[in-house]
Amino acid sequence: MNFLERAFEGGNQFWKYILVVLVAFLGGQIIGSIPLSLVVVFNAMSNGGIDMSAINVLDFEAIGVSKNLALFLLMISPVVSLVLTIVMIKMIHNRSFSETVNGTNKIRIGRCLEGIAVWGIILVLYIAVDYLIDKENYILQFDLGKFIPLLLISLIMIPLQTTSEELLFRGYLTQGVAVWTRSRWMAILIPSLIFGLIHAANPEVKEFGFWLAMPQYIFFGLLFGFVAVMDDGIELSMGMHAVNNVFLSLFVTNKSSALQTDAVFEQIHVYPVKETVVLGVMGILAVIYFAWKHQWDFRILKGLSYS
Repeated sequence: MNFLERAFEGGNQFWKYILVVLVAFLGGQIIGSIPLSLVVVFNAMSNGGIDMSAINVLDFEAIGVSKNLALFLLMISPVVSLVLTIVMIKMIHNRSFSETVNGTNKIRIGRCLEGIAVWGIILVLYIAVDYLIDKENYILQFDLGKFIPLLLISLIMIPLQTTSEELLFRGYLTQGVAVWTRSRWMAILIPSLIFGLIHAANPEVKEFGFWLAMPQYIFFGLLFGFVAVMDDGIELSMGMHAVNNVFLSLFVTNKSSALQTDAVFEQIHVYPVKETVVLGVMGILAVIYFAWKHQWDFRILKGLSYS
């Protein structure tokens, strides 16, 4: 085992983790939002000074910003956060990117691809079945001229966005909590709750309410965290998270989604309780497969020691 154990080496004072998280997350939000803010202000002024309080904050098209451009600009913040996270971890802990990923000096690319393949297949099967059962809930809106740039933006920018979140929460924070608590369970649970709470401002939460929307984010955190701890690294989670967001960006969107794109289909009605239950089933299937393939030993969850 290397992933959590690597964090025991070097200074692990609480304030260091607070500093890295604040600089990486808030720095990414502040610096990364500058290009989007400039474009929004410029377009608003060009259109006669639109009253921004009167329109949906995600409705960039209302001020002349295309969905593709808006998606690209929105992805700049997590990219900046990713860079800051890597730099800060190296400066504060002398821990490299790969050591934060799995505790070693080598990234397991095969695991990333496996996460993409397994979660991608499960996700495609679910959407296909849901479409066949409830075709009326999906509107075909495919536009090749808009889809091609969306494809390029999604394949390049979204994996960077998801890697940023995985590195900070499933990598860095999970290692930190493991050191403080000596508990693998706490290393899974605490970062998952924080991961869920940082998404509390997302439009899904506003649309459906905290208690209906938040379980999905927390479950994603628990799923990815559990997979990372059991697999001794976050590569599977990186792949799963990336394919999840890329697929939804390209193929399924809805009015309340945080990713407003020109996807192939628009979903008319969203049922958060059903989706949470389905997500649970999908997660269990993925864990069963990974555990079988990699012969996970669940006894490691009993504790964590380092000498």
